Amino acid sequence: MGELVERVDEQDEVLAVVDRGDAIRQGWLHRIATIVCRDTEGRILVHRRPDDAPLFPAQFNWMLGGAVGVAESYEDAAARELAEELGVRGRPQFVFKFLCSGAISPYWLGLHEVVVTEPARPDPSEIAWHDWLTESELIDLVRHQAFVPDAREAFDRYRALPEHIFS
Repeated sequence: MGELVERVDEQDEVLAVVDRGDAIRQGWLHRIATIVCRDTEGRILVHRRPDDAPLFPAQFNWMLGGAVGVAESYEDAAARELAEELGVRGRPQFVFKFLCSGAISPYWLGLHEVVVTEPARPDPSEIAWHDWLTESELIDLVRHQAFVPDAREAFDRYRALPEHIFS
């Protein structure tokens, strides 16, 4: 058995513990925690997935993240993913969640924010390239065909929040 996740319903209530691969294959809802990283100047971290990544190879994303484990909160998963993928310790703050139809399967996406004040040490198995972009640079990039589709949907929802006004 691979990575275990909680299968959830349309209200994000736990139904069962399942293998993440089965959840994806069967289209069962589960949870994903994502993190938007900003630097002290307000720029946003953008990265490109490795060419050999099993999901979304060579595509751009403005969020880090991964599956929420069994009995793990969105916030704890976000902090774990931040450390695993970027080599940074921090406590990402929850912003919102939504039911994402998903390019490969549906899931609940919990979006978090964190200000990164220490040097990033990206995991090369997750991040092939990264840079800090201004909001206007990110707005241009997010429409690129090589941008992860689910990340584009999250970006549009994030931009629509009144407290997250983009230039």
